Amino acid sequence: MTVMMTAARTALMAGAALAASTAIAQSAVAVGPAASTVPAVHSRLDDVVKSGTLRACATGDYKPYTYRRPDGQFEGIDVDLVASLAKSLGVKPVIVPTTWKGLMDDFTAGKCDIAVGGISVTLDRAARAYYSSVVMVDGKSPIVRCADVAKYQTLADLNQPSTRAIANPGGTNERFARQYLPKATLTIHPDNVTIFQQIADGRADVMVTDTSETLLQHKLIPSLCPVNPDKPLQFGEKAYLIPRGDDIFKQYVDQWLNLSQKTGEYQAVVDKWLK
Repeated sequence: MTVMMTAARTALMAGAALAASTAIAQSAVAVGPAASTVPAVHSRLDDVVKSGTLRACATGDYKPYTYRRPDGQFEGIDVDLVASLAKSLGVKPVIVPTTWKGLMDDFTAGKCDIAVGGISVTLDRAARAYYSSVVMVDGKSPIVRCADVAKYQTLADLNQPSTRAIANPGGTNERFARQYLPKATLTIHPDNVTIFQQIADGRADVMVTDTSETLLQHKLIPSLCPVNPDKPLQFGEKAYLIPRGDDIFKQYVDQWLNLSQKTGEYQAVVDKWLK
């Protein structure tokens, strides 16, 4: 973790250098005795280090990224990675519970410093927050009962009045279902943890979700199978949310992520939960 601490100090020094260069540039424009000192550029990175805490919003209902256990503790890929990011800064990680429907409002209200947990990259979210570098490429794929895989090979097969589709509320899964499966009968199930059992029990036929989730659910519920997971129905990327306009914090998170991926730490965490 010496590399991570070095990255932390480097990022903070880079932030100070950026602030200094900005001040010099602006001072050069000002003339005469009226010229004033420009304050240093402020970043959430400074707040995190000062407070000793990194607050991360997460829904806790999306295995393998974040899951809130019955005892209230969070676990998953992004919970482990948030702990790594916090350690690199010498602070403690704190998971702030949220929902897919309330994610952006909670984040922009400042309830957390970063948002994680399998968050898809969308333009409407990008209009309200920065994204980190891409964490994972992960498109949308159907998951059905294994006996029905041949029946649901294409989007046209899915988009039929006889298809009972199911989705969790407020996220990209519901958006996909409403946009591409208008002829299907759609049920919005409020609990993303138990939603797959609805298909296994025969109360729904299909859910279109991120391919990584379909692969994990097949391991958890062997009677459910992904449909053509190597050929997703829609391209998708996942990344973390960072406060809009905070270039210093974004640069630090991106550099931490780059080092985590290059050193193998990131892949080790992913393998822990997916293999």
